[in-house]
Amino acid sequence: MIIDGKAIAEEMYKALKERRTHFARGIKIGIIVVGVNPVIESFVRIKTRAAQRLNIEMVRVDLLADAGTQKVIEAVEKLASDTDAVIVQLPLPRTIDSDTVLSAIPKEKDVDALNPTIPYDKHSVFAPVALAVVEILKRSSIPIKGARTVVVGAGRLVGAPSAHLLKRLGARVSMFTLQEGSMNDLKDADIVVCGAGNPGFIKPEHLKDGVALVDAGASESKGKVVGDADPACAERASVFTPVPGGVGPVAVAMIFRNLFDLLDKKS
Repeated sequence: MIIDGKAIAEEMYKALKERRTHFARGIKIGIIVVGVNPVIESFVRIKTRAAQRLNIEMVRVDLLADAGTQKVIEAVEKLASDTDAVIVQLPLPRTIDSDTVLSAIPKEKDVDALNPTIPYDKHSVFAPVALAVVEILKRSSIPIKGARTVVVGAGRLVGAPSAHLLKRLGARVSMFTLQEGSMNDLKDADIVVCGAGNPGFIKPEHLKDGVALVDAGASESKGKVVGDADPACAERASVFTPVPGGVGPVAVAMIFRNLFDLLDKKS
């Protein structure tokens, strides 16, 4: 089963449009983009279009790649005072302290659940990619409780929050990174979640037949956005998410579900 993330997102937007009618006032969501990156830009365009569909104003702030940490923090604080939620588009340039920047996002406006000073189970909402992974598994009737699960990558956007949420739902989770672990760790997994950002490094021979393979490891290769898994893995998997078009659209829809959840908590 090759997952059509756009179709799942479309179903979600129908429900989100209904929820939008419950908020009579205008809603604004702020996004900060630092530097120029074609992969980042594609994600921002998708988020902007989604906001427009839901009659939500996207307030975008662009900063140069050499902007210092303090300048980005000031932009976060300004957006937090002017909008209902703030997104800091990652990754930030290496010269910027990402943890310090993300720590400036107020909990009640953190739709990405990225503020590192708050434990995962204390955030007001869960990370959108982790929510998208679970949504896809549930819609595909893949049992999560008790499932042998390997999360590839331990990053803040995909790996760490996905591992946390899947553990919370009863999966037996182990994590594999490019620095620690072995590709053999994947061979017994019922569920594999990819978030390493290493184009095509997971091959069919690394997986068992019938695995549920959820690839959220989007990165750029030869001018295209590609995933961690070789597309040939689809032949071995019972569930396979292509990149692009798999997890991404669902994760974007989850941002706006989180936004409405945060607004509901305030009311």
